[in-house]
Amino acid sequence: MKILMNPGLTGVVAAETKLSLVDGENGHLVYRGHWAKELAVHYSFEEIAYLLWYGQLPNEISLKVFNEELKENRYLPDFLMDIIDRLPVEMDMMSVLRTAISALGSSTFDWQPTVNQATKLTAITPTIISYRYRKMKGLDFIQPSQHLDHAANYLYMLTGIIPNEAHTRALTAYMILTMEHGMNASTFTARVISSTQSDMTSAISGAIGSMKGPLHGGAPTEVVQLLNEIGTKENAESYLRNKLENKELIMGFGHRVYKTKDPRAEALRTVTSQLAGSDTWLDLAYHVENTAIKLLEEYKPGRKLYTNVEFYAAAVLRAVGMPAELFTPTFTVSRIVGWTAHVIEQGENNKIFRPESAYVGSMPE
Repeated sequence: MKILMNPGLTGVVAAETKLSLVDGENGHLVYRGHWAKELAVHYSFEEIAYLLWYGQLPNEISLKVFNEELKENRYLPDFLMDIIDRLPVEMDMMSVLRTAISALGSSTFDWQPTVNQATKLTAITPTIISYRYRKMKGLDFIQPSQHLDHAANYLYMLTGIIPNEAHTRALTAYMILTMEHGMNASTFTARVISSTQSDMTSAISGAIGSMKGPLHGGAPTEVVQLLNEIGTKENAESYLRNKLENKELIMGFGHRVYKTKDPRAEALRTVTSQLAGSDTWLDLAYHVENTAIKLLEEYKPGRKLYTNVEFYAAAVLRAVGMPAELFTPTFTVSRIVGWTAHVIEQGENNKIFRPESAYVGSMPE
C-alpha cells in the first residue's frame, strides 16, 4: 500500500482547536473569536492570557483575582535559584530556561493539565530570565514587583527601572500578538509530549527546546542586524537595492503562512506609532519598511511581500531596551501562554500522536 507523505507534515491537520485561527491567505489571526490585532491594541497581557485559558474575557472581579494569582507565582523558590546558580556561565538563556522549567516538575504538575499549572509557569518565566540575566551581568537580582503588570514587571526586573507607559504598551502588544499562532513547531512539540499524558513541565520544556532553534525563534535578531547595517535613512535604498540585485533575502519581509499583510505587524505598527518622532530606532524602522516594500514590488512584482511580525518584533524589542540575547527568551515569555493553552486543550480530548514513517532503506537479502 502506498503511503501518502507530507514532509514536515505540511498541510496535514493533526488536531482541532478553539484557540486560534491562522488564515494566511486572507491575513487573519483570531484568538477565540476575537481579532488578535484588536486585542493587542486595547487589552492587557493578563486579559488575553485569561481569554486563551478560560475561553472568555474576564470581568473586573475575575481579572483582579487572576492578576493576584499571577503576582503570587512570580517568585523563585530557593532550590531553583541554587540550580540556576550552578549552571555553566556559557549556557545560553534558552537552555537555562528549559532546565529551570524542567526542575519545577513535581506532583503539582501531574496529568491532568490545568489553568493553575499554566499560571504558575507563565508567572515565573520572566523571573527566571531576569535572575539569570542580571547574575551574568554581575548585577543584583531584583525581586518581582507586586504593583506592576506582567510586561512592566518583566522590564523592571531586567533594568531596575519602572518602564514608561509607552514602552510597557508596546511590549504588551508584542506579547499578545506572539502568545499563540496555531500548530507551529513548538506548539506541536508541546501537544505531542502532553498526548502521552506526561506532565505540563515536560511539555513546556520540550516546546522551549523547539523554540531555541534558529528556524523558529531567532528571526528578530537578524532584523536588528539588518537595521544596524543600514544605520541611517540615507543608506536604506542603496543597501536594500544591493541585496535585491544579489538575490539576497531581506529579513523581516514575507511570511511562510501570510500571503498578504501580517496582521501582527499591522497591530504593532499601530501601537508603536506613539513612540514615533521620539525614538530614532523606530523612525529608521518605519523608513526601511516603506523603502523595502517599494523596492520588493519593483524587483518582485506581484509577490505581495509585506512586513512580517519579526520586523516589528525587532523594532519593539530594541525600542524598549531589550538586549538581543533576550529576544527569543522574551518570545518565550509570551508564547508560553499559547503552549499551555494547547496542553490544556489536548488534555480535554486526548489521543496520543502516532504518525507513520516511510521506510526507504534496503531490505535484507
